[in-house]
Amino acid sequence: MQNIENIIFDLGGVILDVDYNLTRAAFEKLGVDNFDTMYSQVNADQLFQKLEKGKIGELEFYQELNRCTGLALSEEEIKNAWNAMLLSFREESLGFLEGIGSKYKIYLLSNTNHIHMESFKKSFHEKKRARAFDEYFNKAFYSCEIGLRKPDAECYDWVIKQLKIDPAKTLFIDDSSHNIECAKSAGLQTLLLMPGKKIEELQL
Repeated sequence: MQNIENIIFDLGGVILDVDYNLTRAAFEKLGVDNFDTMYSQVNADQLFQKLEKGKIGELEFYQELNRCTGLALSEEEIKNAWNAMLLSFREESLGFLEGIGSKYKIYLLSNTNHIHMESFKKSFHEKKRARAFDEYFNKAFYSCEIGLRKPDAECYDWVIKQLKIDPAKTLFIDDSSHNIECAKSAGLQTLLLMPGKKIEELQL
């Protein structure tokens, strides 16, 4: 890592603890036997891609999921199972972001959806906070708001152009090797955050 001026952080697995297995298990309990083929950390089928790109709304997502699975799950059952993966924010990591904000311009780039956003922002404010979550960053980009998602090359290129930053002077931190490899192709410097590692342990 050399001449870093900007850092782009992922959210899940980097700042917010997540466990995809909890959502898989929750859907399996509801009778969805093939959830792994529909959604995982490294893959999302067309339904979940549309959700994460903001192409469909919450109600349409629930209806389409029932159609795809042949089930008749309630909206609440689907929402609870879908949100089961969301755990707690890493408080030390949030403190770290506050500390490096004077040294770098910091950004967020997250594949997410409005259902998850409502849940994790509500969870964030269950503790007394001095600022809103997005205010930790110079700019936060959510796939469901920008209509683009990682690891598509178009997503990285769009963010770089929006921010008017030099990718060669920008570090991208993510916990997905697939996202990292595609970010490299966009000219970004990259760092794969391995399981068990925390951003506050990094020498930045």
